[in-house]
Amino acid sequence: MIKGMYTAASGMYAQQHQIDVTSNNISNVNTAGFKKDRAEFEDLMYQRLNYTGGSTSQDTRNPTGIDVGSGVRISGIQKSFEEGDLEPTGNDLDIAIEGKGFFRVTLPNGETAYTRNGQFKVNSDGSIVNGNGYLLDPEIVIPDNLTKINISNDGLITATDPTTQEEQEVGQITLSDFVNPAGLAPMGESLFRATTASGDPIDANPTEEQFGNLRQGFVEMSNVKLVSEMVDLITAQRAYEANSKAIQTADKLLTIANQLKTS
Repeated sequence: MIKGMYTAASGMYAQQHQIDVTSNNISNVNTAGFKKDRAEFEDLMYQRLNYTGGSTSQDTRNPTGIDVGSGVRISGIQKSFEEGDLEPTGNDLDIAIEGKGFFRVTLPNGETAYTRNGQFKVNSDGSIVNGNGYLLDPEIVIPDNLTKINISNDGLITATDPTTQEEQEVGQITLSDFVNPAGLAPMGESLFRATTASGDPIDANPTEEQFGNLRQGFVEMSNVKLVSEMVDLITAQRAYEANSKAIQTADKLLTIANQLKTS
């Protein structure tokens, strides 16, 4: 009975993690470039009371064995890099990736981070930056005298000279991809850091190799599906309640055992 209490407690702890993950997904349902998390669980070690195939008599063996589990634990939280919906904005520097790939930005410490959030802007120097002022990598500067920025599907940026009405090439957006995107470490701010699990970045222009194309004037929204998250939240809540009920039942059985009196 005491073992049952600890087993049920591990279930409550695991479902608390599930609720935490689901709550984070729901809170970011409207965050551009956000990728939802999925909690993964595994069962704990077993107490083996009788080995499978153990002898039950001189001529017979146990076909199943007797193994009592110890509960559950969280084994990982994995990002889903399924594409989110593309939302039109009409902003020239809003860029969505239609397919595989990540934008690269340079952090203040010089480190490179990766993102699917294509809400870019121009800083006081004319450089293209994200919402936190981190420079797009490679750095692209829009001259003051050019207007009507155009970004092609393959990442080529051009702008119009208002005097001559001629288009001038400004820069080229390149993307990065990974063998295992799920191995990227989330940093917040819709940014990811490469790790040994993700592998080294593979860089190329949009539309080349496995990379997707760019859509100017669009933003990729969160890939969180609110209905699915609400179902997951209810399921986790019910599992949490069931495990708490198991603890209450084990406690009642212990109370009964403690109250037994010999006649």
